[in-house]
Amino acid sequence: MSLQNHVNELIGKHRALEKELADALAHPATTDSIVAEIKRRKLRVKDEISKCERDLAIAA
Repeated sequence: MSLQNHVNELIGKHRALEKELADALAHPATTDSIVAEIKRRKLRVKDEISKCERDLAIAA
């Protein structure tokens, strides 16, 4: 898989986590720990996207 394809997949995962977070926030039974975990996963994906995009810029 090319690095650009990997970035595209990560962007899709990030969008899915955004939706998951919005859904969790809309549900009254969602705990703060669940919201925090979703936010941590979203941040990890964002960091990975940034790293891959830097690698792509260096390779260009």
